[in-house]
Amino acid sequence: MTAAAPAVAVDAGSRYLRVARADGDGPPRLVDLPGTVPGEGLPTPDRVRGDRAAALAAACDAYRAHCGPPGRLVVVHPHGEHPRPATDMDDPPPQLLGVPHAVLALLRYAGTPPLSPVLVCDLGAAGVGLARCVLTGGTWGVSGAARYAPVPGGYGAAFDRAVLDGAGLPADDPEVLRLLALARAGSTRRTEVALDRMVARPDRAGQLADTVVHEVAGREVTAGVVHRAFAALTEGLDRALAGAGPDRTPVVAVGGAARSATLVRHLADRLGLPVPLPDGTDPALAAVFGAALVAAGRVDAADRYPHAVAVRVHRTVGGLPRDEELVVSPPGTLAPGGATVFAETGGERVRLGAAPAEGGTGREVQLLVRGAGARSGVPATTVTVSAAAGDRFHVGVRVTTDGTVHLVLHPLAPDAPVPDRHGAEPGAREIPLGALPADPVP
Repeated sequence: MTAAAPAVAVDAGSRYLRVARADGDGPPRLVDLPGTVPGEGLPTPDRVRGDRAAALAAACDAYRAHCGPPGRLVVVHPHGEHPRPATDMDDPPPQLLGVPHAVLALLRYAGTPPLSPVLVCDLGAAGVGLARCVLTGGTWGVSGAARYAPVPGGYGAAFDRAVLDGAGLPADDPEVLRLLALARAGSTRRTEVALDRMVARPDRAGQLADTVVHEVAGREVTAGVVHRAFAALTEGLDRALAGAGPDRTPVVAVGGAARSATLVRHLADRLGLPVPLPDGTDPALAAVFGAALVAAGRVDAADRYPHAVAVRVHRTVGGLPRDEELVVSPPGTLAPGGATVFAETGGERVRLGAAPAEGGTGREVQLLVRGAGARSGVPATTVTVSAAAGDRFHVGVRVTTDGTVHLVLHPLAPDAPVPDRHGAEPGAREIPLGALPADPVP
């Protein structure tokens, strides 16, 4: 019997391409691909840096070349971004999982009691992301994103550039960046001690400035260089925190920059001590490890509504009126706090016409939920929509963080361009319909 292809998670970052698996009952681990930096992943090729879809394709190509096709693919994406999978990533079709949901899946699998609300603070190479997560009916809704992503390069890259510039090294050489990562891995404790002392006692910082913390490409990197570069991290974090507001919500810190105990203490001074990651998990790997557990089926992502959502429509077929169910959101598509999902066919949004009810200007719209294996949907709720004869619109649904589903109607002028696929443009009407049933009975 041929063994099933393994399930794989991919986090295509701006610095590293991380591919992880969670086989059997063992802990998640990075897949050791040719060229992998231990504890980091594959350095992101210069040609795809800044293009997440291309970086994802590069990571998957590297995995396929070494291990063959995966059986299941889960792709991590930063919260607040509309992920754009590469056009050739359809075998298998990837499941998209935001960083907050991936990290919360890791915590839930480890048995960490859920705190709600909780902030997931993603301190990555590209930027700082803050997401407020609320647990509602077993599902995590995510909202309130605040993000700081400096250009060019990004958040972590600004720190790397400052360190390498201070040491007289080129900041755009991939080999130098690889050596910097290796040097840090071997001198983390020494660097943190020196940095902590300089931050805690600014009056004595000068005495420690010349302390060598590690070497990169034959050049010494001193505590003074790291201390000056550290300002790029704290200032960026403070900007994101200012956008999130003063609420001292429990926080989980992840991402490469969260390896810095000094930076995490800076965060704790503002929001309180972060929730610890399980078993000393490397914060840079927390998201891809959580996604690997989801890919392996060992924990649910808790981010998608598992059933199809449809509306009842009236059409004329062969001159005869007929009621049909138009699927708006296929199973596993609708995410709490996520983008609006519009009814589509053949990759294009469906355009519906309004036919007002006899004797009035309103039309009843019935929302249906169809469980797995069911031939027809179960009525969830009905709403009267005001519309004039001849009105045309796209119909969609979205779920807010409190679990409320909204019917979204985007009106279409005769020559209006098709709206962006990721959500309704200004002018769309939203009608709250209440909560969706967890287990529809066929």
